[in-house]
Amino acid sequence: MMDPPRQPIVAIDGPAGSGKSTVAQQVARRAGLQFISSGAMYRATALLALRAGVTATERERFIGLAEHLPIRFTTDADGHVQTWLDDEDVTAALNESAVGQIASVIATIPELRAHLVRRQQEYGRSGGIIMEGRDIQTVVFPDAEIKVFLTASADERARRRWQELKVNDAHVNYRQVLEEVRARDRRDAEREASPLRAASDAVTIDTDGKTIEQVIDRILRLIDAWRAHPELRGAALAKAAGIL
Repeated sequence: MMDPPRQPIVAIDGPAGSGKSTVAQQVARRAGLQFISSGAMYRATALLALRAGVTATERERFIGLAEHLPIRFTTDADGHVQTWLDDEDVTAALNESAVGQIASVIATIPELRAHLVRRQQEYGRSGGIIMEGRDIQTVVFPDAEIKVFLTASADERARRRWQELKVNDAHVNYRQVLEEVRARDRRDAEREASPLRAASDAVTIDTDGKTIEQVIDRILRLIDAWRAHPELRGAALAKAAGIL
């Protein structure tokens, strides 16, 4: 009996608020692939650090938390992904603003990133996954079959984040959220360890003015085109998918 054909690694990168996680989860469900959030790993490390009272100067403690991170992912019948630390569902806690700010800072620590990158690469050893983050197509999976770089203006990304936060805090300030988005952009672009950028063979999708469904459709078309022509990459794949 022949082995089933290898399924692709779909690597999705982009700045904070570009829609990576929402889009990737839906694409994974519809394409029959496993969704993994690299950002959840950094946020989970940040959450543990916040709970343990680790301060910004305690670099080695941050690294130790990442090295032994007890994280796992599950997907329910509706395709929603939960993130667990041991037996605790921390999916909602990872979206807290304080956790995100710490995660952005500790993501600049090369030794911490090295531990989490090794974990991420283990998930993709056999293919068949969608992983989103901020260096997935350049560092974690430079040989991924499908690379996507999602982007959007800082104003648009701040508006999306502001609307998310308003659900739990009606007094959250949009200008403050915008400044946080811009600050994270600067850290991501200027960090020494794996600065945020699109790979040369990535397909860039600007999500400004597009619905989530439109973005999902474009990525599904890339996957369908790859399954028909697995030798194609980058712009050639986008052309075959009819999105270039």
